[in-house]
Amino acid sequence: MSIKRKERIQTLLKGIETGDADSVAVVNPGKYIQHNPQTQEGGEGLAALFKRLAKSSPRVNIVRIFSDGDYVFAHTEYDFSTSRIGFEIFRFEGDLTVEHWDNIQPRKGPNPAGHSMVDGPTKATDLDRTEDNRELVESFVDKVLINAQLDRIEDYIDANRFTDHNPRSSGGLSMLRAAFTQPAFGDGVFIAYDRMHRILADGDFVLTVSEGAADGVHTSFFDLFRVAQGKLVEHWDTTEPVPPRPG
Repeated sequence: MSIKRKERIQTLLKGIETGDADSVAVVNPGKYIQHNPQTQEGGEGLAALFKRLAKSSPRVNIVRIFSDGDYVFAHTEYDFSTSRIGFEIFRFEGDLTVEHWDNIQPRKGPNPAGHSMVDGPTKATDLDRTEDNRELVESFVDKVLINAQLDRIEDYIDANRFTDHNPRSSGGLSMLRAAFTQPAFGDGVFIAYDRMHRILADGDFVLTVSEGAADGVHTSFFDLFRVAQGKLVEHWDTTEPVPPRPG
């Protein structure tokens, strides 16, 4: 079932390019919960949105796509009037998706180490270690990112192999420490994680959804990690301000 669900999400996302109303057939309009406040609820709303977007000849590239239980999550490139990088999460009931979250930011980089926001391995391996990897990343986010136990970074990260795709990072653990103790990477932005809402895993890839602040602005953080031999060896991310609640 996970393969079929991933195929249907790929069709849905590519519908942004084509404007094909049939691409939203994977959406259950009676139950669909849309967490992006800029997108209308349900299949009809998406169909209208896709039809409008297709007129601007957008391009959508699904770089990575994974599944975890009733969830499918994807790492994406969008080229509308500007280039953007995003993460998309869909929750399924049966063959249809009933809930969606995303996090999209302008594309930047390559970073000083020469890495883009999306390059690197794309296929999940070590499927038998999914739960071990989930537990490792959950502990890292809790201990290091939320509770700022920066002296424990090397308990989780392989310093000799770690590749960071953050567009401001030049690599190395010193840059990671700096992001939480001084203006991050010299661009005047302080990062603070407050809580983690969701963690999804597929083999050696683990995605976390967190909230906190970037330079005092309420922000959502989506972080994708790759794990090898019990250590974090690669990281991709996007950040997006959280819009105020209506009313």
